[in-house]
Amino acid sequence: MSVIEDVLESNATSNDKLALLDALRAIVPEQAVLHEEEDLRPYECDGLSAYRRLPWVVVLPERVEQVQAIMRVCHQRNIPVVARGAGTGLSGGALPHEHGVLLSLAKFTSILNIDVANRSARVQPGVRNLAISQAVASLGLYYAPDPSSQIACSIGGNVAENSGGVHCLKYGLTVHNVLKLDIVTVEGELITVGSDALDSAGYDLLALFNGSEGMLGVIVEVTVKLLPIPERAQVLLGVFDDVEKAGTAVGEIIAAGIIPAGLEMMDTLAIQAAEDFAHVGYPVGAAAILLCEVDGTNEEVSEHVMHVREVLCACGATEVRTARDEQERIMMWKGRKSAFPAVGRLAPDYYCMDGTIPRRHLAQVLKRINELSREYNLPVANVFHAGDGNLHPLILYDANQPGELARTEEMGGKILELCVQVGGTITGEHGVGMEKIDQMCVQFAQAELGQFHALKAAFDPRGLLNPGKAVPTLHRCAELGAMHVHHGQLPFPELERF
Repeated sequence: MSVIEDVLESNATSNDKLALLDALRAIVPEQAVLHEEEDLRPYECDGLSAYRRLPWVVVLPERVEQVQAIMRVCHQRNIPVVARGAGTGLSGGALPHEHGVLLSLAKFTSILNIDVANRSARVQPGVRNLAISQAVASLGLYYAPDPSSQIACSIGGNVAENSGGVHCLKYGLTVHNVLKLDIVTVEGELITVGSDALDSAGYDLLALFNGSEGMLGVIVEVTVKLLPIPERAQVLLGVFDDVEKAGTAVGEIIAAGIIPAGLEMMDTLAIQAAEDFAHVGYPVGAAAILLCEVDGTNEEVSEHVMHVREVLCACGATEVRTARDEQERIMMWKGRKSAFPAVGRLAPDYYCMDGTIPRRHLAQVLKRINELSREYNLPVANVFHAGDGNLHPLILYDANQPGELARTEEMGGKILELCVQVGGTITGEHGVGMEKIDQMCVQFAQAELGQFHALKAAFDPRGLLNPGKAVPTLHRCAELGAMHVHHGQLPFPELERF
């Protein structure tokens, strides 16, 4: 391109941006439209800070009608839109588009209705996860899914990523705890999927939108299920001198017919970091600890505590502690929920992986992760939802060292591929986003990816919603050598545009 052509293109882009800003300011107050670099910087990444990109424009509506109008404006102009919640995601799913609008739902923070009789709550997408439980605690109710970031993460983002948490082994992921969604489509239409009843007619679009990563529509209202607070909850802490023994204990607890409310594992590095950070009395120097919470009536909790203790001892636990009261239970969990920020003190950077495997392969996979750690000379702190096989290896590195981020990403990719090899999946709750898009080519065949693209096209024919995330193009997979190409031609060439 010549210098003159370059200048002409730049002027055309500037004119397009000015016209867009005017259109957006006609919908929301001027201060709700951000376009100066210093105002855009806070939106350049989500919790996965390895990927950064400035948005073209950020807009902060506060009413559903404004979201609809914004979507219409962007659709008319073929402008990409990336919806953003609290920005706590860990897969680059909210990474902005350099020539698109970042649509922030940060002002949608109202709990609209609490229906005690039906044990449900209608909330806006910007409501914090923990705020729901806090709002209904006096009614003897709570919202079960509890990501480690629940103090900050928003319910709309939880739905977009199908978030999990410590207590999802027994009570399910976000998808199992949502009754209904209001969604604004790419054309600006408002639709409702799901219902207040236990079932609704037609295709199960509710499940489809849970985990859709903002690629099918913008969530503007969520109706969640509420559960009664259990009569009693108690935590046991098992101490192990061998990680594989702890992994075996996880399977044995489930095999004994006990479904804990939470079953978490941490290894030596994670234990040390959490104890230094939170001072909760964890056994520093242990190879691994298991945190097992059982809840229910007084009678069943007493029985399960005794049974879990027997299983832990039979599997080689060197010590078993039982929380004596509610305060001690909270402290035991505080260490686990502080693990991610605590590990951040061990190195300049860490890379949080998220894969899920069948429980029976826990010991084998943990052993292989340790081998990869030695091969790449990168320390790994393992802290994860052991009960449902959702791994969170935290790879410690220094992005200031040339090539170290690339080496870390390569090691992370091998961990995800290991999850697929043993019958698991490349994500459990963080989504795919940008981080794992190449591993999608490993997990899925061309026919499956073709169906994903066809589904995307049904909701978003032009590919304007969160483009370039979650589902790779077939061309990308072919370039990676992870997909079979027929006679030098890609299948479904019409789908390459996404």
